[in-house]
Amino acid sequence: MIKNYFKIAWRNIMKHKVFSLINVIGLTIGLSASFVIGLMIYYDYTFDDFHKDGDRIYRVVSDFKTPQGKFHNSGVTLALKDAIADNLNFENITEFYINRPSKVENKAKNTEFKWPNFVMYTDEAYFNIFDYKFIAGDKSTALDKPNNVILTETRAKEYFPNTAPADIIGKTLVYNDSINITVSGVVENFKNRTDFVFKEFVSHQTLLQTDRRGELLERKWSNTNSDSQLFVKLTESANVASIQKRLDDLALEHTDEDDKKYEMSRKFQLQPLSDIHFNEDYGIYDWSKGQASKSLLSNLALVALFLLLLGCINFINLNTAQASQRAKEIGIRKTLGSSRKQLIGQFMGETFLLVFFSALLSIALSKWLINVFSDFVPEDLSFELFKAPLIVLSILLLLLVVTILSGFYPALVLSKFNTVSVLKNHMAAGEKKVRLRKFLTVFQFTIAQVFIIGTLLVGKQINYLLNKDMGFKTDAIVSVYSPRSESELSKKELYAEKLRAIPEIKSVSLGSHAPASYSTNTTNITYTDEEEIIKSEMQYLFGDTKYANLFELDLLAGRVHRNDTVRELVINETLLKKLGFNSPQDAIGKTLTVNDEQTPIVGVMADFNQRSLKSEIKPMALRGDWYRPQFSQFQAVHVSFHNESPENLKSTLIKIEDAYKSIYTETEDYRVQFMDETIATFYNREKKISKLLNWATGLSILISCLGLLGLVIYTTNRRVKEIGVRKVLGASLLQINTLLCKEFLILVAIAFVIATPLAWYGIYSWLQDFTYKISISFIAFIVGGVAMIFFALLVISIKTLQAANSNPVNSLRSE
Repeated sequence: MIKNYFKIAWRNIMKHKVFSLINVIGLTIGLSASFVIGLMIYYDYTFDDFHKDGDRIYRVVSDFKTPQGKFHNSGVTLALKDAIADNLNFENITEFYINRPSKVENKAKNTEFKWPNFVMYTDEAYFNIFDYKFIAGDKSTALDKPNNVILTETRAKEYFPNTAPADIIGKTLVYNDSINITVSGVVENFKNRTDFVFKEFVSHQTLLQTDRRGELLERKWSNTNSDSQLFVKLTESANVASIQKRLDDLALEHTDEDDKKYEMSRKFQLQPLSDIHFNEDYGIYDWSKGQASKSLLSNLALVALFLLLLGCINFINLNTAQASQRAKEIGIRKTLGSSRKQLIGQFMGETFLLVFFSALLSIALSKWLINVFSDFVPEDLSFELFKAPLIVLSILLLLLVVTILSGFYPALVLSKFNTVSVLKNHMAAGEKKVRLRKFLTVFQFTIAQVFIIGTLLVGKQINYLLNKDMGFKTDAIVSVYSPRSESELSKKELYAEKLRAIPEIKSVSLGSHAPASYSTNTTNITYTDEEEIIKSEMQYLFGDTKYANLFELDLLAGRVHRNDTVRELVINETLLKKLGFNSPQDAIGKTLTVNDEQTPIVGVMADFNQRSLKSEIKPMALRGDWYRPQFSQFQAVHVSFHNESPENLKSTLIKIEDAYKSIYTETEDYRVQFMDETIATFYNREKKISKLLNWATGLSILISCLGLLGLVIYTTNRRVKEIGVRKVLGASLLQINTLLCKEFLILVAIAFVIATPLAWYGIYSWLQDFTYKISISFIAFIVGGVAMIFFALLVISIKTLQAANSNPVNSLRSE
């Protein structure tokens, strides 16, 4: 019987090829999006889920509250571990310090590794919390002494190629030219997805031999460093509320008087292990991978859901519309003894065949879609994930749900026909079925309309962000950073002189980062006037006397600092207002207390955006390089060009790199950044959202219009005799086309009315994340509505014009 069901189902599918094709296309698009997006959600939500008792592992982080706002830090003060060591709620406590050595040498092999990444200084408790498999060495003693290191398998192969892990134990590595460290263990790399990407684990006591010695010995409560990380593993009976209470009490107890006076506070929070992968406030350890976003994954899931719903709606609409064409078949089957249950089984079988075929196409398309969604898909997410048991089970469950969602209602409708009425040809379209089809059509076009309006407004906002004046020169400026290990200012100055000799270069300046970057250097300042004491945070911008001119910073009053080392400040307008000055001139000559030293204000510059336009402008000051010769803040050489044409720029960049290599002959660490490219990276997520909307819009329009085409084909086929009579009685082509289009265009117009407030609310909510944003213009809504009507009219006219142009003799000859 089952075989017979599928044989008949296949015949019916082949008999109605157009409707079957429309259904397959709609379901394939929805299922393909669901498969790929489901794969992405599975990928991100399975990070670090393999650690034993992972639900009891927490990172302790720091939250700060100031009059300027709230700030977050993934690190804690080094003093915290000792303060909570006696808490019985903790099964294990480990602290580690992230500190990248400038150089690691294997003297025996005469090999050198500069700036190896993912190096931490930790203790043996770290390996009690996290599940590493030891290949060589003793877990319990590997880090119990200074100057020991545990390597991962991959890092061991880099330092000691062609050497067995057991033979590496006892070998010596030299860190930063002077610290001899013995290899005491080798562990396997994590085979599962993880954010713990560290490859070297040096014993924590070794930090006393580095430049962090003072910080480690002092363990000041006021010093919070993101490199200082603290993890705890709770006991099974631990009370999280009591632990948090203890952390709150410690933060309050160690708040200094100045912080209390100026309403500044700090809290220590327990961050669950599962939250690390998603929480942007505290970040992950490999910034190059980018932070996963729950909101972005939610948006992707919604897109997949809507596309899947659109495909299911097409199926329901077309199958219920075709019901009358299969009425006699149903009547005969009932007469021959088929039960309603058997009929439902047959129609569900047809639905499953279409869904299954669509699923096969979707899996084949998924490889291509992974490339299309490359901006969303992590680099190491592969097609192989489809083999995961949970993914296979989820796909089968999804196919079952889609089959029931698409086919159950049409099957009920078809199996419900009255046998006598059917065989007497007394069939009429039920009003309820017509209303349902209209409702589902409106629903389809509402979704498509929301996507169209969203695409237009999101695109407009992103264009605004990328083209808005940042307040300084951003085009034709490049920054070349000196090697990370380079501390000599003389080489940077020599490099700057070589660049000034290149004719195509307009100006050269030494400084830190550009005016807008991901880097921040913040200090606290105090200003005392006759009436009150004003305290504020202030960000530093480091640059020589040519820095302001190169970036075309607008000087409102005063001047820039006289030379690179004089202790003078050029403040911005935001800080000017914060300090209570009425005009830029009023601030000139006044002094600020910075690190207990009096520092004069010699200039005031106009505000510019230091980050993306989602952020507010912060109090800032431009200063020189005060701490020479002990230390220089100048890390980069900034260059502007005379001629900005691509051909000249390319040749000039070659000269800039050649000059770099002539100065820094022993390094390949050549880092160059274009200012406009840096600004563009501020909006990577927004650009991803825009691309997502573009795809969602195109696909939703395609599915909706295909469904509409199917309904138009069905309707015009039913009204072919009516069209013939009207033509005979003198109706024009335009009149007939208007008659056939009117019903569907009314549905599209209703969808526009419903979609408008929904789209407005969605865009309005999204724009609240931006300090600078566009106004929501209703022109975009009108353009979106016209575009949707145009697409619908185009699809409807394909069939209606054909029907209106047909010879009435063909449709009326049997009358």
